[in-house]
Amino acid sequence: MIVTLTSISTKAARDMIASAIEEAEALKLFIAVVVTDPHGHVLASVRMDGVSPTVLSFAEDKAYTSSNMKRSTEAFAERMASSESLKMGLSTRPRLLVWGGGLPIFYEGKLVGGLGISGAKDHEDIAIGKKILAHYGFTWEI
Repeated sequence: MIVTLTSISTKAARDMIASAIEEAEALKLFIAVVVTDPHGHVLASVRMDGVSPTVLSFAEDKAYTSSNMKRSTEAFAERMASSESLKMGLSTRPRLLVWGGGLPIFYEGKLVGGLGISGAKDHEDIAIGKKILAHYGFTWEI
């Protein structure tokens, strides 16, 4: 049996990050952006001048969470909030983050990566992410 794994290309990851930074600059926001492969491993990342390294770490965890859970961090937060046991279990998983700004990257129905944006308000991180994914022909839901 031959197995093929599909991942967003490094070039696409870099292009998406550049577009996200341009969008943040236009909105006068300061963010960090991370794109991962489908398993949550970083392909490309950047933090704008003045953005804390900790914020970059948040962006990485958002991308990791969204790629591994195959849903946005916002949707993951809603699921975790539905049960006390889920909330308790979440606290034992160090990389999973429920703050808005993490989006899975789907192409033709297949998970190809994760996008994490952090540094602005949750709804701003999410809006930038969705705009960038749509611009490059990706979706964040199956």
